[in-house]
Amino acid sequence: MSVAVVVGTRPEIIKMAPVIKELEKRGIDFIFIHTGQHYDYEMSRVFLEQLQLPNPHQTFALDNSNPAAQIGEMMIKLEKALPQTKKPKIMLIQGDTNTMLAAGLTALKLGIELGHVEAGLRSYDWRMPEEHNRRMIDHVSHYLFAPTELAKKNLLEENVWGEIYVTGNTVIDAIDIYFDKVKEAEERIQPKYDQYALVTFHRAENVDNPQTLRDFVRILKKAPSPRSSRYTPAPKNACLNTACGTS
Repeated sequence: MSVAVVVGTRPEIIKMAPVIKELEKRGIDFIFIHTGQHYDYEMSRVFLEQLQLPNPHQTFALDNSNPAAQIGEMMIKLEKALPQTKKPKIMLIQGDTNTMLAAGLTALKLGIELGHVEAGLRSYDWRMPEEHNRRMIDHVSHYLFAPTELAKKNLLEENVWGEIYVTGNTVIDAIDIYFDKVKEAEERIQPKYDQYALVTFHRAENVDNPQTLRDFVRILKKAPSPRSSRYTPAPKNACLNTACGTS
């Protein structure tokens, strides 16, 4: 196996889909690992199916949800999952989740070169766990695939030691590849975009504090859109259910 591709969450599956398709197109041998950070069908398997991706060679069932314990567990399982007799030359990861930090540190400790897709993004908001992860990942990566010139500038200012390439964003490639599927869904559902608004909440700093979340809900209720219904996809979050009055 010359390449290892590691994903663990819904966005990573979507954004790495074009990379996986290209590896297949070029006939490059790779091992595909899913850490199980997102584990239920609607957050994981359905995307592998709809994007017509291969089944992962290894999929983990994680016992820990605490971030530190989860990262440690993923590192242990990643080391066991990677071939020891013929280690991959490079590991490709995307983004800034706990899965990506675990994969990046595992690659570093096993002497596998690391390529970080979507490198150089910065929020400069230290409340975000993703900001911690992405900074550490960028500083242990051999190859940093920055989506924009601004992302490249961020990396240069931090004096990362890996090689930087401005590649664009793979989510745009995903849209190009799967646009026909979007059109098919549109024709089937026929959404009336002027009759509803879609709102999503998932950042910890927005949903973990009930008062902060209530403020968001209060603003939405006062929004001047009498002709619209507001649909909020709700993850399994006690604070979100309480603030929205669904529990």
